[in-house]
Amino acid sequence: MLSNPVYDPFLILTKVYSDGAHLKQAIADTYVEEQFRSRTVKIVYGVLENDGYFDFCIKHYAPKAPKLAVRTILKISLYMLLFMGKKRYMVTDCAVDLCKKLGKSGVSGFVNAFLRRFDKEAADGALPKGTAGEAIRFSYPLFAYEMLKKEYGERAAAIASACSAGVSVRFERGAEKYLERAHIQTPFENNYIFENFARDEGFDEGEYTFQSVGSIAICDCVSPCESLLDCCAAPGGKSVLLSKKCTRVTAFELHPHRVELIRQYKARMGVENLTEFEKDSAVFDPQFEEKFDAVLCDAPCSGYGTVSENPDVKLFRKKEDFAALQRTQSKILNTVCRYLKKGGYLYYSTCSLFEGENDGTVAEFLKAHPEFEVVELQSPLSHDKKKYGLQFLPDTAYGAGFYVCKLKRV
Repeated sequence: MLSNPVYDPFLILTKVYSDGAHLKQAIADTYVEEQFRSRTVKIVYGVLENDGYFDFCIKHYAPKAPKLAVRTILKISLYMLLFMGKKRYMVTDCAVDLCKKLGKSGVSGFVNAFLRRFDKEAADGALPKGTAGEAIRFSYPLFAYEMLKKEYGERAAAIASACSAGVSVRFERGAEKYLERAHIQTPFENNYIFENFARDEGFDEGEYTFQSVGSIAICDCVSPCESLLDCCAAPGGKSVLLSKKCTRVTAFELHPHRVELIRQYKARMGVENLTEFEKDSAVFDPQFEEKFDAVLCDAPCSGYGTVSENPDVKLFRKKEDFAALQRTQSKILNTVCRYLKKGGYLYYSTCSLFEGENDGTVAEFLKAHPEFEVVELQSPLSHDKKKYGLQFLPDTAYGAGFYVCKLKRV
């Protein structure tokens, strides 16, 4: 059973679909055959990236909706068939074998018939026309794709279909021994993107760390200063990087287990000028009033700018979540701005594509805080200039979507 290529992806995806687990946590919590790990990870990411399209295919070819376990097996099979180029008989045999080993022999005939009968051209021909069909093809929730279309017009398709450029690695030292591999050099110092990059002893020794291009670009927008507060800081990548340009960095994080992630991160990277606190950034603490030269607020958001790395965002984020997220963003901004000295800088960032969470939140903040003014930003990474901040989009920023704005307390 362990040699069946459908088995390990099935275990991971069951935790995502059935238990609502985040994909990266589900992978971390599942024992998989190490020699096939890269294949397993490729499959589970691929299934979730195409989840909406696979749902459509199953609905089109199945007269009766199959139960979750069977749908999961079919989605894995469709990914192997359509995106990995595996032979139909091999995929079918593996899927049927897994059905039997899971005690679902009664549905093995249905799975067999479905996979032998499935035809991509016929399924694609049945897609609805216009926006609804595009949303299915890109496996985007219809509401989110309609928002994309409204804000970005014809560019929405390129944004929704953009893929991650690979594994983003930031080096502290020793990069030269890894650069014989194929890589992309980003506009940021010591930051390279690799198609594959297996963690080795260099990671544990602090020679390099895995950090997204978006995270690095946000830090690049922050000016050097004496004292900086990083709100909502876990897992600590920005705090650690900013400790190189700021004399003292303080990190707030709400959850104890995530505070521990910051501690581990700074220890691994040998950082000594970073202090972390378990603290809710939305609740004012008078001991920090006007204590910092700069405050970075990387706020909780919808995460739609990270779907190339976190495809489960499209699965779980609902339309009704946006209003609550925007209230949280405003509450945090209204609190942490009080920690800033006069003349200091407030940086607001998200990994969202949508104006309501980005320029919209900033506009609301500025209306309530006339003591703040917008400071123009520049970035070497491709971006769109908005009224207040910079918007980075996945089709031109290595698959990453995020936003950053700089404000000054005058």
